[in-house]
Order: sequence, then C-alpha cells, then structure tokens
Amino acid sequence: MDELILKLKKEIIDVLNLEDVSPDDIADEAPLFGEGLGLDSIDALELIVLMEKNYGIKLKDPSQGRELFKSIRVMADYIQANRTK
Repeated sequence: MDELILKLKKEIIDVLNLEDVSPDDIADEAPLFGEGLGLDSIDALELIVLMEKNYGIKLKDPSQGRELFKSIRVMADYIQANRTK
C-alpha cells in the first residue's frame, strides 16, 4: 500500500503540475482540497482522468469524487479495491 501511496503522490504532482511540491510534502491523511493540498474543482477532473487512465477506474457518478478524494490514503484504498489495470 505504501508503494501505491508514493506512486499516487508522484502522479498527482506530475498531472497537476504542482511546482515546489514533493511527495514528502503531502501527508497521507491530509485533505486534498481546501486547507490541505488546496486543490480545486478543475484539479478534481484531472484526478478523475488520472484514475481512469492509470488504474482503469471509471467513476459513474462524479459526486463520488468528493468522498474519494478526501486524502491520498482514501484514494489508494479505493484504487486497491477497484483497479482494473
């Protein structure tokens, strides 16, 4: 699981072009939106695309993203349970 979490952090930094952010700067349990990493709704769309492209996960309901993107750990748990790639 730790390997997946690190991979996710690197992918998020890359996909969202988060300059001056390293995987160590992102806490596993920190919120991705708001006061945590500070992502916005455009970033959420990018995360949905990342999950579909890299892990074969299609969200049937975009509102799932709110729960799914609470933290890196929540994302990793969901990917672990639902990935097709």
